[in-house]
Formats: sequence, structure tokens, C-alpha cells
Amino acid sequence: MTSKLTVSVLGTGIMGAAMARNLARAGHGVRVWNRSRAKAEPLAADGAHVADTPAEAVQGADVVLTILYDGPAALDVMREASASLRPGAAWVQSTTAGIGAIGGLAAFAEEHGLLFYDAPVLGTRQPAEAGQLTVLAAGPVEGRAVVEPVFDAVGARTLWTGEDGGAGSATRLKLVANSWVLAATAATGEVLALSTALDVDPQAFFDLIAGGPLDMGYLKAKAGLILGGQLSPASFAVTTAAKDARLIVEAGRENGVRLDVAEASAERLERAAAQGHGEEDMAAAYFASFEEKPGAE
Repeated sequence: MTSKLTVSVLGTGIMGAAMARNLARAGHGVRVWNRSRAKAEPLAADGAHVADTPAEAVQGADVVLTILYDGPAALDVMREASASLRPGAAWVQSTTAGIGAIGGLAAFAEEHGLLFYDAPVLGTRQPAEAGQLTVLAAGPVEGRAVVEPVFDAVGARTLWTGEDGGAGSATRLKLVANSWVLAATAATGEVLALSTALDVDPQAFFDLIAGGPLDMGYLKAKAGLILGGQLSPASFAVTTAAKDARLIVEAGRENGVRLDVAEASAERLERAAAQGHGEEDMAAAYFASFEEKPGAE
């Protein structure tokens, strides 16, 4: 198998655009599509072919990579592409789709003779742009020689979780990881909001925990975005984080677990979106602690 592949990237938002650029830099032929063409057009400068339709984008593809809003969106777009899908091609499904959607996606792949890889990624804008994502992958061994060059181009590490993409083992691990990310983000926002309310300098808190077991680089990174007013462009947008939080709550509920922190995180993110922060970094959930937008400093 030649290392040069034709890869179709369906969805060129924050993550998809960065992944497409890294695939092109690695020497692969890249074809891209996005519902809003304006988001895909800048990739032409990186050597990608910008397609008008999903069907055009997947023509001749060895690998189709979907990274869209959710599971239903991924299935709808693949249905639009179905007439041009090549039997035997690999479908790398990197959308955070939720457990409930994976079965339908895998069934579509089987119907169209595709090798299905459940392959969500862990990371945000900066690691995506640097090709330093962590790929969580599950899928058949016989097709891995085709998809591994794709994973190598977009990520620093691939963690295989199983041989059946339809079982959703990679998606389940992604939801567990995102539950921690969302909890830490919510806690960061509330710490800063309480500091504001109690007239405590946040730096006093950072100094208090510095170097100890409560210290955390992620806390300082997200707090820095809030305090510095640097919430745009988003690394991981509020609206997308809210969607993921709801998928996590649903997964817990369907498996007999009540996830109060994830539920509260979803509500905070949704309030922040309603306040006009939906396209900002998920750290903007900070503003959900207030009726009106406070000064960040």
C-alpha cells in the first residue's frame, strides 16, 4: 500500500480544517467539503480540492474522514455522498457522535461496503493545528495500514481500543475523557466567578495551590483565556461543548449512572450560549455565573 492516499475530509470547522491541512502537508491528496463553503475555501491554498458536494468530495477517496457536529449530521452527509463512495474505502468517523449514533453509522458503512473506524480525537485547536491530536480508534485490523498514515498525519498518538468500530469503544472512551475536560472547565469558571463575587484576587488562589496536588496546567490555561479576554477564536466552542455534555449525560443515564456535574456543565454552557457566547471558547461558560456580563479583569 502506497503511503500517499486520497483523503476526503467532510467538515472543515476548527478541527477538520486543521486535520485537512496536516494531511496535505504529509503529502496526501486531500479533497474537502463543508456545508458552508466559505470555511473550506482557504484550504485550497494548502493544496486541497474544495468540492461543492459531499459526493464530489469522496470521489476516488481511499479514506473518508468525517468530523461534523454530531452523529445525525455525519450520517446525513454520508448519505449525500453515497453515490460516489467506493466499496472497500475506509471511513474514519471522528465526529463526537455519542453512543446512540454509532450503530447507525456502522450499519451505513456495512451497507456500502466501507471499512468503519470509530475514531474520535482528543485535543483542541492548537494540538489540531500542530498535528498533535490523540486519536482514539477502533476498527478492523485488515484496514489499518490504510488509516494509520491518516492518523499519523493528524495526531501524535493513536490509541487502539478494539477491532469493531460499531461497538463504539473509542467513542465511549472519548465521552469519559470529555466528561473530565468539561468538569475541569466548569470548575475553572466557577472559581473565577466566586473570586469576583468575594473580591478575591484570582492570583492569590493560583499562588495558594502552586506546586501542590491541586495545581493544574489546564486550570491556568483556561483561566488565562477568561482573565485575558481571549475567548475568540475558540479552541472548543461553547455550543459544541454543550452538545458533548448532553451526550455524556445521556450515556450515563442509559447505563444507570447519574452524572450531576455533567448535567450542570451542560446547563452552564447552554446559558452561556443564550447570553451570546456560543461561538467563543468553552471557558466562556464562566459568564453563566452572572445575570449580566461582568468585567473579566
